[in-house]
Amino acid sequence: MYHTARAISFGAEIRAFRRNVVKKFKFGLLILAVLAVSLLWIGCAKPPKEEMEAAVTAVTRAENDADAVSYAGSTLARAREALNRMQAEADSKRYDAAKSYAAEAISAADKAIADGKTAAARARDEAASLINSVKSSLTETEKSVDSAKAVKNINLDFNAIDQDLDTARRTKDQAELSLAGANYQDALDKGRTARGILGDITTKLAGATTAVSRKK
Repeated sequence: MYHTARAISFGAEIRAFRRNVVKKFKFGLLILAVLAVSLLWIGCAKPPKEEMEAAVTAVTRAENDADAVSYAGSTLARAREALNRMQAEADSKRYDAAKSYAAEAISAADKAIADGKTAAARARDEAASLINSVKSSLTETEKSVDSAKAVKNINLDFNAIDQDLDTARRTKDQAELSLAGANYQDALDKGRTARGILGDITTKLAGATTAVSRKK
């Protein structure tokens, strides 16, 4: 009886051992299958070539757009940064992230061009309005200078004033050239300079005229 029970127990242990081995073998096969699928997926993953090329094209187009460069520099900088990150992610084989940054670069580049055009149109209109205002002010200032020259005992250096008027005219002319050449920021800068010169002349005329009136 003892030997029979011993044999039965030993047989049960053998069967249990076999079941355990089979389970471990199956689990190992499952792990290998998962690894094989993962490696296959990684091997099949490819960089988003079309999206990346489109991003490069979009940013290059924005960089060559004068209005985007002049008036939308911060947005253009974001486009360049997204492009750099896209390349870094692609180099690290993180292709989903690279694709996302490619889309971001394209969006920012397109926005830079659109914003640049809007800002340029606004600067053009502002420059044109300013130059027209300077023209009117120049005419009025010239008349005021002529009138002041007819005032007796007025304390003004008309040679210096005439030189200032000439400077204002030249600066106004330069502003008009810049406007015609679509260099709107320069047109604005020169228009403001001419306006400031004419403002100084007007202030001098008013002060000298008031001083003569007080002496009478």
